[in-house]
Amino acid sequence: MGNLFCCVQVSQSTVAVKEKFGKYSDVLEPGCHCVPWFLGSQLAGHVTLRLQQLDVRCETKTKDNVFVNVVASVQYRVLANKAGDAFYKLSNPRTQIQAYVFDVIRASVPKLELDNVFEQKNEIARAVEDELEKAMSAYGYEIVQTLIVDIEPDEHVKRSMNEINAAARMRLATNEKAEAEKIIQIKRAEGEAESKYLSGVGIARQRQAIVDGLRDSVLGFSVNVPGTTAKDVLDMVLITQYFDTMKEIGASSKSSSVFIPHGPGAVRDIATQIRDGLLQASTSH
Repeated sequence: MGNLFCCVQVSQSTVAVKEKFGKYSDVLEPGCHCVPWFLGSQLAGHVTLRLQQLDVRCETKTKDNVFVNVVASVQYRVLANKAGDAFYKLSNPRTQIQAYVFDVIRASVPKLELDNVFEQKNEIARAVEDELEKAMSAYGYEIVQTLIVDIEPDEHVKRSMNEINAAARMRLATNEKAEAEKIIQIKRAEGEAESKYLSGVGIARQRQAIVDGLRDSVLGFSVNVPGTTAKDVLDMVLITQYFDTMKEIGASSKSSSVFIPHGPGAVRDIATQIRDGLLQASTSH
């Protein structure tokens, strides 16, 4: 019915290319238009103005001889004021865009090592976009954005990279563990040194207290019991300690005993030896 009344409808986000007797005439905007077919006018076709996306997978080699698959996503659309150029000058725009993407990627990636490819993917995308913008603008196309969405090395290369990364992390963990063990050993040694120092201080204080106690006992006994000497008091103290020791050995069921002469005369001999040693030391000094 539309063709009968010479009326055509152009949908939103679409333009129609009008010809007259086979020659380009005009670009029809969305809406209803009169195309008098009996005067030689006709529609040659429609061009969409919607944003389109083309994903291009390109295999290439890096500077360090690693083959990678680079996936680029190109977002493009036709300019409304250049719809005629887009319709007539290119028969297959997607193939044209793909060729330019291949050219730029295969010229850029071989200059970079694999690690730098990952780091400089934005620069690669910008180079692809600039080249496409210069080439496709002459055909009525606008390159909205170009993205490098994926970089896939060979499977063996990825496995090797993961192993290298794992080894580096393991080495770091080993160093940290060794450093922690070193700190623990240092702290333990410092603790043992401090413990031995405090133990020595305690033993020295204990011996000083014993000496003070013996001195007070000797002085007190000599005052309260006239006629006694310091030697008599020390002999009595040694005998008392001797009996206390024997009592503790006999009371403990798990004690390890060393049998030595243990009569009262033995105590006297021990006291004599201690006293002679002290006298000899005093004489040498």
